[in-house]
Amino acid sequence: MNRFVSQCLLLFICSAAGFFVPGCSKKETPVVFAVGGAPAEIDFWQTTVKTFEERSGIAVEVLRQPTDTDQRRQNLVTALRASRPTPDLFLMDVAWIAQFAASGWLEPLAPFLENSPLSRNDFFEPVIRTAATYNGTLLALPVYVDAGLLYYRKDLLETYGFSNPPELWDELVAMAHTIIDRESRKGNELTGFVWQGAQYEGLVCTFLEFAGSNGGGLVLSGSSPIVATERNRQALAFMHDVVHREKISPVNTGIDMKEEEVRRAFQRGSAIFERNWPYAYTLHEAEDSPVKGKTGIAALPRFREGTSVSTLGGWHIGLSRFSRHKTRAFSLIVRLLSFEVQKASALEVGWNPGRIDVYRDPTIMEHLPHLLTLRDVFAHAVSRPNVPWYSYLSNVLQRRLNAALTGSMPVDEALNKCEEELRVIVEQYSMRK
Repeated sequence: MNRFVSQCLLLFICSAAGFFVPGCSKKETPVVFAVGGAPAEIDFWQTTVKTFEERSGIAVEVLRQPTDTDQRRQNLVTALRASRPTPDLFLMDVAWIAQFAASGWLEPLAPFLENSPLSRNDFFEPVIRTAATYNGTLLALPVYVDAGLLYYRKDLLETYGFSNPPELWDELVAMAHTIIDRESRKGNELTGFVWQGAQYEGLVCTFLEFAGSNGGGLVLSGSSPIVATERNRQALAFMHDVVHREKISPVNTGIDMKEEEVRRAFQRGSAIFERNWPYAYTLHEAEDSPVKGKTGIAALPRFREGTSVSTLGGWHIGLSRFSRHKTRAFSLIVRLLSFEVQKASALEVGWNPGRIDVYRDPTIMEHLPHLLTLRDVFAHAVSRPNVPWYSYLSNVLQRRLNAALTGSMPVDEALNKCEEELRVIVEQYSMRK
């Protein structure tokens, strides 16, 4: 009998008898971890996973997803809806968690935390309470956190006698007018304030910040969503007025202005104030940036009777309910959310760690001092509505808020229409439950 036939016969006997003998054992099925993002982010995950494999002996496959956020979500929804066992682990935008949770796709994490080095207290309390928990059950943990910030030109504020960034929206408007006027006399044309006003998710985030800083916001109480309030009307009217009446924001704010359009306007030196996410800071401080060394960050302003509010963003990690390797997969979660890896993610990729203790690290404070400001902002960040039908809600808000912002619909009418359409969505969802 030749060698090939002998090997085949041996494998058959092992398989049939259920024996494991040298040469017959099956390679361990890897834990599949789905990630997306820029090439540098993928490289970081692959390097981190390789170290985990070497230390733990657990095999892991990094499943690369598209860079586009919507495509990433759809890929995960397709797999989870079909109850596929992979991916075992995946990253979720904070706005997806409620949908995934309500669909029964996420494994509760509290039982795994009981005997692990991780604790709820390792993370920002508002993030755990408002985003990572659904109906009282912990279903995700934050890998990195985002929240809206105010960027400002330190050099311009100092030149014209402003010792601190604005704490009130009225102060921002007044500062902008002063600086624009003085600079125009020198032949320099500046925009006062750039922010996300186009018809997309970013507009919802900025509205929740303006409204929240006036004591308003979106209230989802039973089958009666409330958005058409006086405080929200004042906030939305202010958003309209900074473009059309005060004219300190670009006239195309409601048409073109998304994150990158806003960032580029500020970075080329043509804007005094900018609302954006933390990612912009590293780019503003790059060697070839015209505003390097001139960029300050602060909490977003507020109305006189309100408090500063930032919309929570970022990405969480979830464990699939259909995974066949939950214990091994959670051991990878422990590694990814360890102090060592979270610190490395800040220094190497520029992420804002989900863990609180990283922000107190001496190396972090030396190389990334702006994280001290972010820590305070994250501690008071507000999550978007944690409901499974959030995408429908968001679509309504995007259309109606943008109509008010561009002037194609009065503010009062836009908010009333919002409330009417949201009530229909809530009722429809309640009937399906």
